[in-house]
Amino acid sequence: MSTPAVTPSNSKSITPAGKVGTDLVSSQGKTTIADSVVQKIAGMAAREVSGVYKLGGGTARTLGSLRERIPGSGGPNASQGVSVEVGETQAAIDIDVVVEYGVAIADLAAGIRRNVISSLQRMTGLEVVEVNIAVDDIHLPSDEQGEDDTQPSRVQ
Repeated sequence: MSTPAVTPSNSKSITPAGKVGTDLVSSQGKTTIADSVVQKIAGMAAREVSGVYKLGGGTARTLGSLRERIPGSGGPNASQGVSVEVGETQAAIDIDVVVEYGVAIADLAAGIRRNVISSLQRMTGLEVVEVNIAVDDIHLPSDEQGEDDTQPSRVQ
């Protein structure tokens, strides 16, 4: 006979009431996950989806670009454009995105939701009840600075 498989500590289990639960709360103790951890995981998962140019609304992107230019600031903020509400076993996520021009926005939003939900559930064991996505802007290829230097200036 083989020995029973060991389940990971963040695996889901069915509670007596029939609800899906996690091992974050058990008879051996309680694990809490900070909102900032959930924000970073969700932000990284959203950025992994092809078609996402940046995260954050206009003001957040401006402040983020200034922050990136400061030496020793640690680079881009992984949680920029992400807000979360985290309970003991559930999380709700709001994400502001800038999309690449030409991407099907509905398909992109579905991809972001899939990636964020799977990453959060795999890494934290939290049940993600919703992922709301706000498309704040679209990135056009002509938005790149210095890309179009071949055209003569209209002003002499």
